[in-house]
Amino acid sequence: MANKVALITGASSGIGKALAFEYGNKGYSVVFTGRDAERVIRVAQELQNSGISAKGLVLDSANEADNKKAVEETLTAYGSIDLLICNAGISMRALFEDIDPLAFQKVMDINFYGAVHATKAALPHILKSKGSIIAISSINGHRGTPARTAYTASKYAMQGFFEALRTEVMHRGVHILVACPGFTGTSIRQKALTANGSVQGESPRDESKMMSSEEVAIAIYKAHQRKKRDLVLTTQGKLAVWLNKIMPSQMDKIVYNVMAKEPDSPFK
Repeated sequence: MANKVALITGASSGIGKALAFEYGNKGYSVVFTGRDAERVIRVAQELQNSGISAKGLVLDSANEADNKKAVEETLTAYGSIDLLICNAGISMRALFEDIDPLAFQKVMDINFYGAVHATKAALPHILKSKGSIIAISSINGHRGTPARTAYTASKYAMQGFFEALRTEVMHRGVHILVACPGFTGTSIRQKALTANGSVQGESPRDESKMMSSEEVAIAIYKAHQRKKRDLVLTTQGKLAVWLNKIMPSQMDKIVYNVMAKEPDSPFK
């Protein structure tokens, strides 16, 4: 993978950071974005200290101009883009009847439109290099979850967008992988938005029993090397996708009951 260049959105923590290390250790030069300047600087230093050629950019993945800048900065630094990973994402936890429309819009702007803007800016260069695009979706892109309507909507939108785009470029040498992690031990639940748009702060789940970001990154890299179309992770995630296809009505009840048991569930 020597001389390959990867651009990763939202990689100052979690799965994005793990992907930066995974691809960097495989020989890629890595450019990544994040909104927290302190974290971006720290992660860039960690990558460089590990012998990885890396550049961190303090940019907002939801902003169209910032995505264009990310592509421009990558080309200036390395001359090409072989891989775009649309990873930036945010979650939420509130009943739809209670959520502020601005909070709903923020989730869509980051998760869906962020991926659209990044892909729009990078696609000409991915076509030129006959490279790859990896979209980090979720099991929620296959099965909706109550109290997470905005998150579910954003991931379903991602799935449809990349499926359509994959078909558009299928004869032009571009590979598109949509990866759907199950529950992963990251800070996404701590940073999830509540009904009024404030940050949740604490996870309602036991993070220690989840797949690690590093395990997810390894699985994604392997799927990318095999040019897979889709990747669904964890036994629970695969089971949820399968059951939702064959018994959707029963899954409504199962999913409701599981989510209602969360601490401080909005259903109580």
